[in-house]
Amino acid sequence: MSKVFITGGTGCIGAVTVYQLVTQYGDEIEQVLIASRSSSADQLEIWFGDSLQQFVNDGKIAFARVDISDPKSLQHTLETFEPTHVIHLGALQSPDCASNPEKGLDVNLAGTMNLLNMIEDLEPRLKRVVFASSGAVYGKRAMYPEAIVSENAQLSPPNLYGVWKVAGEHLATLFHEKTGIPTVSLRLNTTFGPGRDQGMTSAPTKVMKSLVVGANEGKSVQFQMPYRGRENYHYVEDVGAHFAGVCMLPFEGCQAFNIKGKTIEVTEFLETVRVIAEEMGIAEFLDTGVAADATPNLFICDLDDAAVEKQFPGLPRTSIDQGIRKTIERFRAMVTQGRVKI
Repeated sequence: MSKVFITGGTGCIGAVTVYQLVTQYGDEIEQVLIASRSSSADQLEIWFGDSLQQFVNDGKIAFARVDISDPKSLQHTLETFEPTHVIHLGALQSPDCASNPEKGLDVNLAGTMNLLNMIEDLEPRLKRVVFASSGAVYGKRAMYPEAIVSENAQLSPPNLYGVWKVAGEHLATLFHEKTGIPTVSLRLNTTFGPGRDQGMTSAPTKVMKSLVVGANEGKSVQFQMPYRGRENYHYVEDVGAHFAGVCMLPFEGCQAFNIKGKTIEVTEFLETVRVIAEEMGIAEFLDTGVAADATPNLFICDLDDAAVEKQFPGLPRTSIDQGIRKTIERFRAMVTQGRVKI
């Protein structure tokens, strides 16, 4: 039986990854240990609801208060748990890295190095390592003449977050070369869906959250997109399914993959929200658009996802309209429970 150690497991993507692990691969997994600086289970409850406590009581899910930039606490937790699989999602997001570069360096780069150094000693028990990378490792769209951008394109990160993700991928490669343990890096762009209302690429989710809160309060709550242009979208459940899948499905070697997604204009995304809001009878509460001072989208779009489908066939790619519909429906349920606020 597998024992999965996941950093950042109380965050948005971490929580849905844990959900996918225990619901899709639960028969293969003895326990998922969530290592995080936060003890909040709010994100996990979005997906598990009342069943979360039962998974904890049954020992399928456990928690450890760990800061990956603190080597002592990290080492103690790893030695005690003895994982067979590691998913590393713990990181500061782009705005936090920009506002506090020293902390971003400590968590995103030193923390990654700490973790990889310590799990070297877990071989041969350790079977898989998965690192959460980002589309921020790529440069500006104008750098790439191709219609879609593959994993072997030139990397030229536009911000500190991207720089540290590139470094993390290199550290993961060095780890694999030293240990031979299969290692995967997953690059994702704009994740949208329940729980994804924090960070630089949270704006699409905030549009839907504002719509639902406005409908609940009987008045529009305005939210303007702070950037414009094309954007590569992934529905949040798909992202969790990718991390769970590349962790548990057969794989040998070391490789970076783009997560499955679709690229459209920001204005097309907003129009799709409007159409679905009309179908649901709440369009009168939608007050959104692209801000007059919106800047061009910083992150690369048009990512080629053929490689991940070839290596891990069958991982989901929810259509954007279906993802929007699911997000609005989930937010409406959460609002009635008093769990959503602007």
